Amino acid sequence: MKIVCSTNMPFAREAFGTLGETVVLPEREIRPEHVRNADILAVRSTTKVNQALLDGSKIRFAGTATIGYDHFDVPYLESRGIKWCTAPGCNANSVAEYIISALLRLGHRHSISWQGKTFGVIGVGNVGSRVAKKAAALGMRVLLNDPPRQKAAAPEDKGGFTGLDDLLAESDVVTLHVPLTARGEDKTLHMADSKFFGKARRGIVFINSARGPVTDNAALLQAISRGIVAHSVLDTWDPEPAFPEDLLDHADIGTPHIAGHSFEGKVGGTVIVYREACRFLGIEPSWTPDNMMPPAAVPLLELDAAGKTNQEVLFEAVSRIYDIEDDDRMLRAGASGNPAERAAHFDRLRRNYRERREFMNTKIALKSGSPALRMALESLGFDILFRRQCD
Repeated sequence: MKIVCSTNMPFAREAFGTLGETVVLPEREIRPEHVRNADILAVRSTTKVNQALLDGSKIRFAGTATIGYDHFDVPYLESRGIKWCTAPGCNANSVAEYIISALLRLGHRHSISWQGKTFGVIGVGNVGSRVAKKAAALGMRVLLNDPPRQKAAAPEDKGGFTGLDDLLAESDVVTLHVPLTARGEDKTLHMADSKFFGKARRGIVFINSARGPVTDNAALLQAISRGIVAHSVLDTWDPEPAFPEDLLDHADIGTPHIAGHSFEGKVGGTVIVYREACRFLGIEPSWTPDNMMPPAAVPLLELDAAGKTNQEVLFEAVSRIYDIEDDDRMLRAGASGNPAERAAHFDRLRRNYRERREFMNTKIALKSGSPALRMALESLGFDILFRRQCD
């Protein structure tokens, strides 16, 4: 049996090597000749899995180690009888930590306190629900919008959602966590258009870490120029990888589609696709990453909260583990006027992305911190080792 995997799946060779001959290739370089004699294909979001790639191949199973699957031509796969899977929830915590890092960086940069502000989450699946919980840890009021889930909810749960117009009118921060869909009642292609921004309150923070085409670029630029969007955080772009330079110029924080790229998130994707492949083959999984995870770069962090606000301490903790400004700086360093060079730079950053560990790998020794601060740190995912001189 032959398996083709992309290089941006950690431990792919170790996992799928238990099933057969495993070839690992750069994600954008996987070609029809590579999969012609393969049985299984395992990739992430930058590989287009469609007729152009798979026609004439022996592929029986295709998996994406990501939540989204707009890079999969599902009707084609199903017409060929090719089983396929996604990795739901694998990087949800990674994206949530990315959003928190962005908020705390913006708060530090622009002297914004998030306490009491309203946080609107559009799309409340695995990712959006995690984001909502972490935003609440910053003392924010959270509003949830997700028409498909609201329709499917039990009558007693429908009240937990807010209509889009009300959410936009009330939110200080709006973040998108929806799949990319081009048709249907709840389509999300260009969801954030001129009408969307026209209903938003003036001076919002707008965040898109879902898919680039969910946002209408021209509408966002106009909203920024009119002051409707005061600050923007963009991790996904339309197009990718040749991201629009003018949009980056106007964004407060821009990153190369890496919100879900924590090491744990990517490993989680590998694990899910591997297990689904085993299920397809009728084989009991024999591999786990448990003894292969490297030690955290910052296993222990000592923080003294004396004389600081809770948000200042949270910013200090988060930025020591993941400073989103580093990713922003690296993306801007290659934002030349040449689309081909921008695309190559974008892909290079994703392919060589550093090992970003999640907050749960760091224990915090907290001094002079209040119970509320401890609770906030724990809600963000940190492990509080001990407290001294707590109020």
